[in-house]
Amino acid sequence: MARKHLLSDLAPQKLSAGNSESSEGLDSPTPQYAPRGAIGAVSRSIELLRSQSLAELDPDLIDSPSVTDRLDEDGEQFEEFARNIRENGQQVPILVRPHPSIEGRYQVAYGRRRLRAVKAAGLPVKAAVRNLTDDELILAQGQENSARQDLSFIERALYAAELETNGVQRTVIMAALAVDKSNLSRLIQAATQLPADVIRLIGAAPKTGRDRWYELATRLGNEGAIAKARVLLSDGAVKSLTSDERFVRVFEAVAPTKTKKEKLQPEVWQADDGVKAAAFRQDKRTLTLIIDKKAAPEFGDYLMSVLPEIYASFKKTKQ
Repeated sequence: MARKHLLSDLAPQKLSAGNSESSEGLDSPTPQYAPRGAIGAVSRSIELLRSQSLAELDPDLIDSPSVTDRLDEDGEQFEEFARNIRENGQQVPILVRPHPSIEGRYQVAYGRRRLRAVKAAGLPVKAAVRNLTDDELILAQGQENSARQDLSFIERALYAAELETNGVQRTVIMAALAVDKSNLSRLIQAATQLPADVIRLIGAAPKTGRDRWYELATRLGNEGAIAKARVLLSDGAVKSLTSDERFVRVFEAVAPTKTKKEKLQPEVWQADDGVKAAAFRQDKRTLTLIIDKKAAPEFGDYLMSVLPEIYASFKKTKQ
């Protein structure tokens, strides 16, 4: 039996609180599809949302799903977006499903920011209403965000971690976020190493990349650092900053204080022929190698050329 697109056959309609127009078929069992099939259907259907007539719903009847894909954005950014909605109307519809446990209500799959802006403007929201399984809802969120490519690193990381906590299979999360197994592991690791409340107090921080968040996690591991971050983020002046600025303030506030003892001097490495070809410095996280080009002019280039072989040999010792 051919599988219908998730959002196919969109037609003009006006739905009541009781979902009367979309109730047909709701009592029939909804089949569970493999992630590949579901994500394919969502991908093919997103463009349909932009061209089809849609339902108009009361925003007060629409709830968020159990796991949301976005952090609350900075007030100034949202106000600009809301102003555009008020002046030009809602250009892109949202996607909702009938609420799985509360008759007469809906859950938003994607378009939470649009929903919030339309609600603030006192307007009905344009929406496509489709029967979606939990996995299909997650995949719809992921496909829409992948198309826009505007989720920040930490939003993706927190979303992935919360989905896994809620029992969603990693294959579904990978498909929703368009990442492979190793990248998904790194996303989840980043989120789980950071206190969730600190992430939410900082916000999306769209200009802050993976490495800076990893470094923040390391710094928050120092004694008293998390408490210091929470106190800082509760300050009214800090709350008024953008999320990227809040990140910088916390990042700098929890930087470890280096003592003279911690500033290690490099140790010189001397070859069997007496040439002091290199020096190195190492701590718990890094090993820095410094080649003396004056003492051994061609050694650095040679070392870089054989580095792949050295690393391959090292990997074999770990097997």
